[in-house]
Amino acid sequence: MTADPGTPTATYRLQLQPAFPFAAAERAVPYLASLGVSHLHLSPVLEAVPGSTHGYDVVDHSAVRAELGGVAGLRALARTARAHGLGLIVDVVPNHMAAPAPERLNAPLWEVLRNGSKSPYARWFDIDWRAQDGKVLLPVLGGPLGEEWRRLRIEDGTLRYYDHAFPLRPGTEGLPLPALLDAQWYRLGWWRLARTELNYRRFFTISELIAVRVEDPEVFRATHATLLELVREGVVDGLRIDHPDGLADPEGYLRRLDRAVRAATGDGHGGDGRGTTPEGEGGRRTAPEDGDGQRRTPEDERGRRTAPEDGGGRGTASDGENGQRRTPEDEHGRRTAPEDGDGLRRTPEDEHGRRTAPENGGRGAAPEGGGGRWTVVEKILARDEPLPASWPVAGTTGYDALHHIDGLFVDPDGLEKLTALYRAFAAPPADLGGDWAATVRRAAREVVTHELAAEVARLTRTASRFCAADVRLRDHAPWALRTAIREVLVRLPVYRPYASVGTPPATDADAVLLRSAAAGAREAFTVPLEARVVEVVRDAALGRLGDGPDHRDFCARFAQTAAALRAKSVEDTAFYRYTPLLSAGEVGGDPGRPAVTPEEFHAFAARRLRDWPAGGTVLSTHDTKRSADARARVTALTECPAWWGRTVAELTRSAPAPDPHLAWTAWQTALALGHGDAERLVPAVLKGVREAGLRTTWTERNAAYEEEVTAFLTAGPCAAGPSVWAAIGAEVDGPALANALGAALLHLTMPGVPDLYMGTEHLWTALVDPDNRRPPEPGAERQAQGLAAEKPLLTRAALRLRRERPEWFGPGSGYAPLTAEGPTAAHCTAFVRTGAGGRDGAITVVTRLSRRLAEAGGWGATRLPLPPGRWRDLLTGRTAEGSAALAELLSRLPVALLVRT
Repeated sequence: MTADPGTPTATYRLQLQPAFPFAAAERAVPYLASLGVSHLHLSPVLEAVPGSTHGYDVVDHSAVRAELGGVAGLRALARTARAHGLGLIVDVVPNHMAAPAPERLNAPLWEVLRNGSKSPYARWFDIDWRAQDGKVLLPVLGGPLGEEWRRLRIEDGTLRYYDHAFPLRPGTEGLPLPALLDAQWYRLGWWRLARTELNYRRFFTISELIAVRVEDPEVFRATHATLLELVREGVVDGLRIDHPDGLADPEGYLRRLDRAVRAATGDGHGGDGRGTTPEGEGGRRTAPEDGDGQRRTPEDERGRRTAPEDGGGRGTASDGENGQRRTPEDEHGRRTAPEDGDGLRRTPEDEHGRRTAPENGGRGAAPEGGGGRWTVVEKILARDEPLPASWPVAGTTGYDALHHIDGLFVDPDGLEKLTALYRAFAAPPADLGGDWAATVRRAAREVVTHELAAEVARLTRTASRFCAADVRLRDHAPWALRTAIREVLVRLPVYRPYASVGTPPATDADAVLLRSAAAGAREAFTVPLEARVVEVVRDAALGRLGDGPDHRDFCARFAQTAAALRAKSVEDTAFYRYTPLLSAGEVGGDPGRPAVTPEEFHAFAARRLRDWPAGGTVLSTHDTKRSADARARVTALTECPAWWGRTVAELTRSAPAPDPHLAWTAWQTALALGHGDAERLVPAVLKGVREAGLRTTWTERNAAYEEEVTAFLTAGPCAAGPSVWAAIGAEVDGPALANALGAALLHLTMPGVPDLYMGTEHLWTALVDPDNRRPPEPGAERQAQGLAAEKPLLTRAALRLRRERPEWFGPGSGYAPLTAEGPTAAHCTAFVRTGAGGRDGAITVVTRLSRRLAEAGGWGATRLPLPPGRWRDLLTGRTAEGSAALAELLSRLPVALLVRT
């Protein structure tokens, strides 16, 4: 098999925002094409909250974002990209929309707030209408209603509160304010009520992002019609799916998306980026058919779909909001479920009832229509967790690759010493940063009890209903159900299980994980009979108790809550508490075991090539807490732990911190940057102490402590003189640059499709958002010396090689480790990439633990046996053959990229 022409050779992520719109991206195209990537990877392009710097707060799925240049700007970018041989990958946000201020920005949500559960848009949002007396709780008030209601006013037929504007239920306009508030389909509440009272699902714990029920076929069509039209036109060539673990049925969604994309490309060819939609007077698009053959509604001058004539989006009695035929309804007006729960044909099953894997490496069988489009999912995998083989995608976005690359440069012995020094210096309790496993357990309990209390309450209500309806399950008290739900959730070691009513779990591991979690959860009960409730929760989470609406709801919501719990307790809490090595605390990582041996790396790469050869790989993203080059600097500390312990102690004596944990973390953060820039360092450290929640939090601010933190940073890292940074640089810069170049070359040549985050072709140190979302400057001239000047040259050489020889790197290519021989062989990681049949190819050679190598006296007699032929290093021009002396091959750079001459 040769490389798939639809698979990118490499992508370049651009974080679009008003300060960097489509036109700016278009100007960068010639530079990015010369760099060697095949596709631009765009952050979300649909209409978002005004001023958004990320675009994940979508407010209108039918329009391309006006602040970026609208659909005309996107088409122009696509034309220019196509002219330079580049395609476009677009980020898709299926899980949620913004609940913005003013609320009118989100038209479907506005209709729900005006008309309640009877609105045809009510099906869009994951709202528990049985709670809050059938109203939607909106936690937007700055204080209790009794203190804030005087700030409410009626203006232009809407209810106003600062920037918020809420619709009024028809017929309530003339009521006195107290009666008017009670008469609405929503309840305005103090923002603190969200933690316990919220009755809509949200993105993690962000109440300003309301979850969308994309599992509903009509909602899917409405929210994806514009994207599918862009695919049909040839403007969009591939998709990145954001946060699939938030969806009720990730596989069902991905299969529906795959079918819709194939239908949209059913003519067998793509467009030229110019757009083929007929245009009416004034250049407005008329109503074309969307990607699933449905006629779209008319659009206004901004390309947005206009509302149906009745203003409420009702259409006819049997139609949805856009005139499409709705699914059948029962006598209560509720939709009846399709035969398989989501209307989708399931994948074949083997003799054990397990869904079988597709034959083509994870992309799914090719249904009728066109050839589909390259699609990756932002799935966060645990260290040994597999991606469900039946998902019709090319693979993940690549965080699993990130950890295997980073881990190669962690010295396990040095990490052990560094951790001991951290514990002695910061003295954290075991469950508050002293021990990784204990820290995760405590953080999970805190989050499930507090931040996710509303989500657990919903699960408890649902479980109580199906238990009450089944005589075999009665007499499980709500407190017992709530306890069992919490105890099972906190014991799951992955983001979520994949189970649904009526089908087996996606993998056997899902059932094993839930059984194991349930076994541990029984320990929370002292009465054995009461502990049986744990089995009820386990079986409900596996979809085994029945197929009623409550059973389906519980199974889906349990998995969704598990994902939110894992993200909030690990990524947003434990990572900031357990900090011996900050670089280990990255999305999907395991700070308790960050080191990766060369053998483990090669095994991972071989699995990647076998199972997901076209999946993504990343080193830096808009979500990484530190860029790859910043992490490379911190990781270098595992090679000099004693020096770091002495240095932090000395620096803290000269500029005392409010607490030693902060001092350790703040100085590592400054080291990651390489300087003490107050404008960047202070916000990042303050965000860290709030996320850690040890002495201040986002919702319970300790102003006095935060002032102490700022004062310490100002007097300490931000005031450190050139001599301090020169001393740090003398110890760290060399190993850090070797780590950075090694990681970059591995990323660009290992199995998978590398995604470069904007600016990372250069040495680029960035901290957590918003620092890593600053407007990009592609192609900007940069002054660099020494090894720092080598990274763009390395990046360009590797990317161009991938583009010129895709058969060496894509699906159907080969991968084989190369083993060095000699006293320092452990410091060399190398492999060869080949085309079909092992012909030709490229060799990657990187140095790991370079400081330890120098302390051991260098490469000495260590050699690397090369495959037959004469090889030339694309980075230095040197040639080698046979058994190459690493002292010579790597004398100028710590890495090499070889091709046959």
